[in-house]
Amino acid sequence: MEKEELLVKRIRELANLADRRSCVTFTDFLNLNEQNILHHTIQKFSFVKGETFGGYEGAERQIAAFVPDAPVYAQTGAGEAGWEYPIVCVRIVPLNARFAEELSHRDILGALMNLGIDRAKTGDIALCGEVCYLFCHETLAPMICEELTRIRHTSVKCTVCSLSEFHYTPKTECVKGSVASVRLDSAMALAFHASRSSLLSLIEEGKVFVNGKLITTNAYALKEEDIVSVRGLGRFRYKGAVGQTKKGRCMVEIERYV
Repeated sequence: MEKEELLVKRIRELANLADRRSCVTFTDFLNLNEQNILHHTIQKFSFVKGETFGGYEGAERQIAAFVPDAPVYAQTGAGEAGWEYPIVCVRIVPLNARFAEELSHRDILGALMNLGIDRAKTGDIALCGEVCYLFCHETLAPMICEELTRIRHTSVKCTVCSLSEFHYTPKTECVKGSVASVRLDSAMALAFHASRSSLLSLIEEGKVFVNGKLITTNAYALKEEDIVSVRGLGRFRYKGAVGQTKKGRCMVEIERYV
């Protein structure tokens, strides 16, 4: 609760600062729970608009921007759109692909922690074969490129690439099956091959998000293209109903991220 209260206080400070100085202000990278708190808090402000972005479409960790009605772009480092998110994409490649290990998200996060980097300053990590992409705050990029030279036993080279150069298609698998209804718990049970009863605690504990918003009721009805994220299990996209069984159950299709 203390962390949540501090985040709400920080959101208010940044929103008021954006309004008072007529400039765009930014948070650090926010996880799904923090984004949910942001959405609930920003509704109370009419003088600024809250937007989020994580470096690419579909990013899970995102930075929030507080945009006043008439921002003074010169104070924010203006781009063609008037202002830009302080997000940089760092490309990480092994120096010798032949002897490179298969690196995981945990391996990369561990290497960043060893450099003393705060997780709040880094966003998503995308694994594309032997190449890894790390999204981070622009102030960190030079240090990461200079200091991150080894991950586990693999020597690596880090370079900054433009966001437009980043092309990522996450690996997914199609899951089809029958459910009693298109309720959240039914779709989760199908996606993660688990019983509905075993998943109820995750919903009650605030670990389930739909399109970045916290959902605390298992009766929530999913809509086509909703993205469901479950902390500790993964996420999936609900593609919709594709038919009905003879017993009246719904046949649905789910795209699960692997």
